[in-house]
Amino acid sequence: MSNIEEQTRQMQYIDLVKEVVERENERLKRRLKCAVVTFGCQMNARDSEKLTGVLREAGYEIIDEETEADFVIYNTCTVRDNANQKVYGHLGLLKSRVKKNPNLRIALCGCMMQEASVIETIREKYKFVNLVFGTHNIFKFPELLYRMLTSDSQIIDIWEDTDQIVEDLPVDRKYSFKSGINIMFGCNNFCSYCIVPYVRGRERSREPKEIIREIEKLVNEGVIEVMLLGQNVNSYGKNLDNPMSFAELLKEIEKIDGLKRIRFMTSHPKDLSDDLIEVMAKSEKICKHIHLPLQSGSDRVLKEMNRRYTKEQYLSLVEKIKKAIPDVAVTTDIIVGFPGETAADVDDTIDVIRKVHYDNAFTFIYSKRTGTPAAARPDQCDEAEVKANFDRVLNAVKEEAMIRNGYLVGRVEEALVEEINAHDDTFVTGRLSNNSMVHFKGDASLIGKLVKVNILEAKGFYYMGEMI
Repeated sequence: MSNIEEQTRQMQYIDLVKEVVERENERLKRRLKCAVVTFGCQMNARDSEKLTGVLREAGYEIIDEETEADFVIYNTCTVRDNANQKVYGHLGLLKSRVKKNPNLRIALCGCMMQEASVIETIREKYKFVNLVFGTHNIFKFPELLYRMLTSDSQIIDIWEDTDQIVEDLPVDRKYSFKSGINIMFGCNNFCSYCIVPYVRGRERSREPKEIIREIEKLVNEGVIEVMLLGQNVNSYGKNLDNPMSFAELLKEIEKIDGLKRIRFMTSHPKDLSDDLIEVMAKSEKICKHIHLPLQSGSDRVLKEMNRRYTKEQYLSLVEKIKKAIPDVAVTTDIIVGFPGETAADVDDTIDVIRKVHYDNAFTFIYSKRTGTPAAARPDQCDEAEVKANFDRVLNAVKEEAMIRNGYLVGRVEEALVEEINAHDDTFVTGRLSNNSMVHFKGDASLIGKLVKVNILEAKGFYYMGEMI
């Protein structure tokens, strides 16, 4: 079945769900309420927008508070074990609610559901869960939703893999002025600590014309900033019938009238090309920010992680990027406590932090993921040593960021106003090209607009400014 035929089929299921929901609304004398709870990355957040888009189209009222919902969906992450434990914790709390309200419906989806051990646990311990599906068949949600609403049985529909991409179903965006765009799915890298290739599948790139068409539609709806999403955007296009590089795709997206800003993530260092650096340097739309995961600064650990670059290659790449784009902000991911890691290995990581001068870094303690090569290693690190090394890395990141994040003070920068400030409603919060946040006096009329801001003061990981 073609993607267009599948899209038509799923839209028909939305109509069927709508009929069921309307009947239930009449019976209850109110609208059915649904809460979608998202764990994990921006790709998961984008998937949740698809889920809420279908639900809203089908007649549900979308709410944030899961305790008040008639239908709760957990869109799960499994990159770290604590993400799994959070989901089980939420399910434990829902169990008592189900006893009091047998009409409560619960669905689980996302990366965690692609693990066979998780599915067995749900079958055995969480029989009150109504619907379970994974990452590969999210486009079947309307059909699965209809089956759930018209059945008393637990429905589990997990695919091991797919090459099918269906993206033209309803989407309920969090922001009217910016949006994520999936340009590819899956990952081929198989880093030894990472579960993602096993749960997201092999790399599949969307056709460029489909991506362009989606962005043009979004711009017509008022979107001025897009975030291009993929597990490794630098390898975009390699599996297309007519291969296209990520740099070439960016050039085409730049041509779209009305689009003001382009962001992307995530980039794998081994695939970041000179062409991409050149496109970024010349562009007036691509934001001056690149997220470039390091994971470790030790050559030995990098090899064990199967990262396929060395410390010196990484530093050389960053130097090349900063030379071509002097104002670029570089952020990263770092793992501490990979099996066999020593204090000397951590010293190498800190050395990279000192040399790169990251604007920010997301630092994680290694999480053992069953099914990955790293999880089977006998040389798992001592917890106390890992904690001490983690603190050393975190302190280095904070020190460098405090120094680095003052470089915009005294300059006038463009900010996209995203929201009223959470702590003072006389201020708004905007995002700069380098992805830093700036707070300044303003009101709700500015939300969604690009404004010029005089950067007055650096406050560590954010700025204070004044609109011009």
